Amino acid sequence: MLEALGIERSAETLYRLMLERPDYGVAEMAHRLDWPEEQVREALGRLTEARLVAMEDDSEEVLPFDPEVGFSFLLSRAEAELTRRRRQVERAERAVADILATYADRTDGAARHDVVHRVVGLENVRERLEDLASNARTECLSLLPGGAQLPDTMDASQPLDQLALERGVRIRSIYQESFRNDPPTVEYVRWYCELGGEARTVPVVPMLMVVVDREAALVPVDPEDGRAGALEVRSPGLVHALLVLFDRLWEGGTPFGEAPRRDEHDLSPQERELLMLLGIGCTDDIAARRLGVSLRTVRRMSSELMNRLGARSRFEAGVRAAKEGWL
Repeated sequence: MLEALGIERSAETLYRLMLERPDYGVAEMAHRLDWPEEQVREALGRLTEARLVAMEDDSEEVLPFDPEVGFSFLLSRAEAELTRRRRQVERAERAVADILATYADRTDGAARHDVVHRVVGLENVRERLEDLASNARTECLSLLPGGAQLPDTMDASQPLDQLALERGVRIRSIYQESFRNDPPTVEYVRWYCELGGEARTVPVVPMLMVVVDREAALVPVDPEDGRAGALEVRSPGLVHALLVLFDRLWEGGTPFGEAPRRDEHDLSPQERELLMLLGIGCTDDIAARRLGVSLRTVRRMSSELMNRLGARSRFEAGVRAAKEGWL
């Protein structure tokens, strides 16, 4: 009856006897069950491992724990194992679907290149990201917007990144420049680069994106609403377009550990981006969200740029910057 909890039938029989006769020692239990004492001790050992009884080595005294406490632990462990197995099966189903899709592509001729699959729910998106990272063979590219990264995201990514780098996968990530203001994110990126990963920063990361082995990409359905889920893209044309976006941002990015490079007008990449936002009429609030910095920081930067350009308004600063060839 309790095999699903890891309790063998013999151990269950002994445990029921102990609850019925808590005064019995090893000898009495062996006599009652007509078992050798060694068999009783083996069953007691299994019950001890299951945290249902306590017994000192070579002792005759056996103390059953509260069944409610013991079985709560066993049930929780069994449920956790069931959840783990269910996830394994779900991942296996997706792997089989990928294999079947690949087989169909090779046997169909013109087949199904334009493949886009919607992944619904944040938890499913996280699991799919883990699957793609775990199965990466050569390369994993990421765009990571928003500056500071969430602690649970970094905790989940750390073992996957380490394993991938150890098996020779090249990992390159582009972060938003404002992440430098968040010490935990900076520490994570430093750890990741010391292991062999590569990271660069740009003023604005347009969207969350992961591309694995230049074959599959995961992008949000709605960049403004993570709850909307993600799209897994395997169309060569679409994946290539995303790779062009990544490569363009990578070429213009600042390597982690280096100060952002200033141009011939003494503008940092972040200042240049802010001028572009001001030039198209963005408010301070919108500019702050785009750059991933505080409203106070945007206002300070805007004021400094206006003084340098001799402009009386933020919009005028953007226009003058364009006329002067700063952009």
